[in-house]
Amino acid sequence: MEFQTIPIIRIFDECRAKEFYIGFLGMTLDWEHRFESDAPIYMQVSKENLVFHLSEHSGDCTPGCKVFVNVKELDSLFQEITSRPYKYNKPTIELAPWGDRCFTVIDPFSNKVLFNEPAAT
Repeated sequence: MEFQTIPIIRIFDECRAKEFYIGFLGMTLDWEHRFESDAPIYMQVSKENLVFHLSEHSGDCTPGCKVFVNVKELDSLFQEITSRPYKYNKPTIELAPWGDRCFTVIDPFSNKVLFNEPAAT
């Protein structure tokens, strides 16, 4: 059996969401959908096997979520992300209380993505 979890993250502004997820995090826009030209947007962004759905639809999810993402090579990801100019977020690598190293980014809608590198066992 194989699973993939795809979080739905609430957004309120398509341009600011793209600036953050595509411009800052370096994700790719896979597709976007609107039921009508003036309807809220629903889109998918990804980076390798990390996939997020971003939704302006009020019933899909609650703003202010936190997504926990395990990664390998945290330092490389951190360097890649922080090398991009984005004045609204300056993450730092921290030692988590559970012993892992991690950093958190916060999107313009108060959603958090915590990138975590599990400690060697």
